[in-house]
Amino acid sequence: MDQNIEHKIYTRPWGTYQTLKISKTCQVKWIEVNPQSKLSLQKHKKRSEHWVIVKGHPLIIVDKMKKKFSENEHVFIPKEGVHRIENDTDQKVIIVEVQIGSYLGEDDIIRLEDVYGRS
Repeated sequence: MDQNIEHKIYTRPWGTYQTLKISKTCQVKWIEVNPQSKLSLQKHKKRSEHWVIVKGHPLIIVDKMKKKFSENEHVFIPKEGVHRIENDTDQKVIIVEVQIGSYLGEDDIIRLEDVYGRS
């Protein structure tokens, strides 16, 4: 199980994330996406996600929906929903993510496309 540690900041090619709280079926993350960066196009078999945009204007993909969001808006990603966060602006994007599911490990990420060469 590839489990996160509470309060540790994890660096990724697109920015950082920090797990604020983790329980058996719920995890809360603070995600910061650098300007002109994007996460992989991905899905999860065992969890859904709720995103609240705290700062910036990310372009978000969930299945067939592709839309620019603003601060104080929210997005729901169902289990198996194909999703991505893109920051095509020159300012950092911040999102609070709440994951709910039977398994919350990072190895539940199924990457469909990734500009950083990760599988």
